[in-house]
Amino acid sequence: MTTLQLVLFTCLLATVAVARPVSFVQDFRVTWADSHVRQVESGRTIQLVLDQSSGCGFASKSKFLFGRVTMKIKLIAGDSAGTVTAFYMNSDTDNVRDELDFEFLGNRSGQPYTVQTNVYAHGKGDREQRVNLWFDPAADYHSYTIFWNHHHVVFYVDSIPIRVYKNNEARGIPFPRFQPMGVYSTLWNADNWATRGGLEKINWSKAPFYAYYKDFDIEACSIPGPAACASSSANWWFGPAYQQLSPAEARSYRWVRMNHMIYDYCADRARYPVVPPECTAGI
Repeated sequence: MTTLQLVLFTCLLATVAVARPVSFVQDFRVTWADSHVRQVESGRTIQLVLDQSSGCGFASKSKFLFGRVTMKIKLIAGDSAGTVTAFYMNSDTDNVRDELDFEFLGNRSGQPYTVQTNVYAHGKGDREQRVNLWFDPAADYHSYTIFWNHHHVVFYVDSIPIRVYKNNEARGIPFPRFQPMGVYSTLWNADNWATRGGLEKINWSKAPFYAYYKDFDIEACSIPGPAACASSSANWWFGPAYQQLSPAEARSYRWVRMNHMIYDYCADRARYPVVPPECTAGI
């Protein structure tokens, strides 16, 4: 390898986000109720606990600008009405925050688990969509992924896209591409709204409630880091194959929306008499 080739190779490595196994101890911190965030199975699994004294949460030590974040989660079993288990990305800025949300809304035993997604861009949120999961997410672990590049944000459940938010900045619609975001998770009492609009309250006789996380996977540009990382074509998530859904993903996406979507803010005329602009631009 010539000196020039060595320099070019070194520069390339500097722009690519380093992919390595993510460790809870090394890469995350407890943000709320340390006694309710527990390492089990020799540290391979993280258990979040909700009881009448407290919920809990954790967050990544780093922030990221574009890439893919995946967690395997096993949700609260049995009667989980009124609880919310959340996995999300947040810029942690007050007035103009960007945020990408998975919120798993608890249920009464035997009812479907609902996942709510939301997108905040430049401080504007209120873009909720809800999907009933087609499996029991408390029986085993399932993968939940947030994918994010210059072209779109995609929420995946077991590699099936359930939500796409496209970059329509050309039409004056905000898109979260300027602020790095941390990775967060929380388990908390939301029985004022989470289940049937707050009609179903938490049955504290079933407490404590447990949610489990494992196999954290982050392939993304860590900030601060190489200045070119968040725009370098060397990163796989900027490649042509990831600028839109593949044909197979598009078919799966249509299947989810036709068979499992139960709420879309774009169709809520009582809440939005005027259709939000991103809803007519393709979301």
